[in-house]
Order: sequence, then C-alpha cells, then structure tokens
Amino acid sequence: MTIERVIRIMAGFFVLLSLALGYQGSPIFVSEWFLAFTAFVGLNLLQSGFTGFCPPEKLMEKMGMKRSNGSCGS
Repeated sequence: MTIERVIRIMAGFFVLLSLALGYQGSPIFVSEWFLAFTAFVGLNLLQSGFTGFCPPEKLMEKMGMKRSNGSCGS
C-alpha cells in the first residue's frame, strides 16, 4: 500500500470516527467536542492540499513506505 492511500484511509477513518463520537444521536456518542477533531482533520487536509506538507506522510516515508507514481488510479 502506498503512502497516499494510507493517508486517505486515515483521514476518512478519523472523520467518520470523530463524527460518530461527537453526534448526539450516535450509539457511541461521547462528547460534542469530538466535532472539533473533525474540523481539525478537515483543516489539515485543506492546508496539505495547498502547501503539500503532511506530517504523517513524512513519518511514513521515514518508515520506508513507498510512494505512488502520482496517478489517482494507483
């Protein structure tokens, strides 16, 4: 699995989990403050799109994970 794919999976997982933990109608509701984490993930994705800087990407690179060839289909 490539770094880009793992980053997308992580971001999607964190958004869905934080929504489930922050939405009052959810069976696993904890606190509305988890919605702030949803916003944080969204802002991080936005800044990463503009700047190209993503801390988890750098960490995974150092761990030896491979990068994709740049196409969306890989």
